[in-house]
Amino acid sequence: MDLLNSSRPLILASSSPRRKQLLEQHGYQFTVDPPSEGAECGVCSGETPPELVVRLARQKAADVALRYDSAIILACDTVAECHGQVLGKPRDRDDARRMLTLLRGKQHRVHSGLCLWIRPEDKTTLQLDTTTLTMDDVSDEQLESYLDTNLWEGKAGAFGYQDGWDWLHILEGSESNVIGLPMEKVRLLTS
Repeated sequence: MDLLNSSRPLILASSSPRRKQLLEQHGYQFTVDPPSEGAECGVCSGETPPELVVRLARQKAADVALRYDSAIILACDTVAECHGQVLGKPRDRDDARRMLTLLRGKQHRVHSGLCLWIRPEDKTTLQLDTTTLTMDDVSDEQLESYLDTNLWEGKAGAFGYQDGWDWLHILEGSESNVIGLPMEKVRLLTS
């Protein structure tokens, strides 16, 4: 379905300013309608990080889809993962420090699950995108300087690739995925 020319409204099921900005930069016309907090329940036993993000993207899309008679809902969920440990959004500064300490000097991955939900047919398409990165082995002083900026707030893995700090290096995969919405996958879903 060509969403750029669809008569149905495109709804971004997210409150993320980064996802909104990425869609705008790629020429999409859409409305933001975040899912309810309950749509983002956590990890299920035995679930891998890729399974988690795909499930959460579907849950978010389903939550928002119920509000519309006719629409196209796009939902996404993103986590960082280091050696099997899921790193979502940090609860506070101490949690952000813990995540960044785990990531520094190591290779890790960012996983995003995407769900495109078309109403009223309730047709869904799910996609997964994974980017492999490495973080420099930054000092405690550098880490604390970053934490002082509060840029870690609301970001999976407590770090924003787009924030201008050059500690993260993409080894394989999508840059926009690391920012929070894999636009290559969005383009495939919406064309």
